[in-house]
Amino acid sequence: MLELRVEDLTHDGRGIARANKKAIFISGALPDELVEVRIVKRHRQYDEAVVTAVLEASSQRISPKCAHVGVCSGCTLQHLTPTAQIEFKQKQLLDALERIGQARPQEILPALQRDVWGYRRKGRLSVRFVEKKGTALVGFREANGKYVAQILHCPVLDPRVGTRIEALSELVSSLDAKAQIAQIEVAAGERVALVFRHLIPLQPPDRERLRVFAELFDFDIVLQSGGPDSLQTLSGDAPADLHYWIEDDLSMRYRPLDFVQVNDSINRAMVAQAIELLQVGASDRVLDLYCGLGNFTLPLARRSQHVTGVEGDAGLIERARANAARNSLYNVDFAVADLSKDQAQSAWAQAAYSRILLDPARAGAEAVFEYLPRSPVERVVYVSCHPGTLARDCALLMRRGFVLKAAGVMDMFPHTAHVESMALFVRQ
Repeated sequence: MLELRVEDLTHDGRGIARANKKAIFISGALPDELVEVRIVKRHRQYDEAVVTAVLEASSQRISPKCAHVGVCSGCTLQHLTPTAQIEFKQKQLLDALERIGQARPQEILPALQRDVWGYRRKGRLSVRFVEKKGTALVGFREANGKYVAQILHCPVLDPRVGTRIEALSELVSSLDAKAQIAQIEVAAGERVALVFRHLIPLQPPDRERLRVFAELFDFDIVLQSGGPDSLQTLSGDAPADLHYWIEDDLSMRYRPLDFVQVNDSINRAMVAQAIELLQVGASDRVLDLYCGLGNFTLPLARRSQHVTGVEGDAGLIERARANAARNSLYNVDFAVADLSKDQAQSAWAQAAYSRILLDPARAGAEAVFEYLPRSPVERVVYVSCHPGTLARDCALLMRRGFVLKAAGVMDMFPHTAHVESMALFVRQ
């Protein structure tokens, strides 16, 4: 055992200390704390450790709400106050912008923070039947990544599911195909769909057990025997669409495996902030890249002359068109395009826009800046799920004549070290 004074936090939320001039990354430790630790893994340049006792606690330390902290890998910052979590994420963003992008925003946006418990409406629960225990484990992976954590509840999942993890475990344990259920995908909109990924066909007795469970808890049970196109209900029909609201009267329909923002309350605040930063008016033509189901596209269409949404997933574009028609928005069109490749000759890329919104995946939008934004574009809002790629792309935008006007974080994943952010770029 070692006694160490913690200096700072790593990007993934572990404490940093030093012993014999060697860095030690400590799970569960906070800056300025004196902790007793146990080394769990040694490397040439650093060691990894866990806290065995907190000898002098930080003023920002709180008791975790979840009993499974330290076992489940889902939340690594529950011992840190929500306010301090936001400060940590804001620091990660600003450090990345300065170090990688060589930039600092003229204005730091107020952090977006809303629901911090029961916020997660999407999630993939791993399932493993353990013969020796005679039970099925349903939950997220353990911190070591090798095993499924044995949990009874999850306070960050939508409560309709998070309070019923134990019931799901009992259900899977009762199935004849219990050893062949690989995962359960959670999709919680106005209704909750649970997608059971099964490796062998389910026989009538198992289907009946699932039907009774679905009726008891008011779930929509969906079966998945293969790829995304294999989804079907217990009766063999195509699963019903789920839906959520962006604005009070703007409804978005989607399928259980479609990508949607995981935190509904932050999503609403995020869309509102993006619209405010873009300063969209009735004469603006907007390009929405990585548009998905139209999460930003449709609210923007309500306020602008025209919006073009571009996305690489043809299924999402099909649903985006349907969402636009369902909400009587006709000043919008969509295109399917792989935005990791050069799209400079595409008709949508050669059109004139005054505003651009980007919401790329973790890899960022580097390829897009080879041919965009063109000269009429005055404002760009970049929604990011990785501060490193945002900072890299920030440098590219600045070389194209933009300044980093504002940036700030959004607490899309409370109690984790995951940093989501938004940045505004304005042409000089």
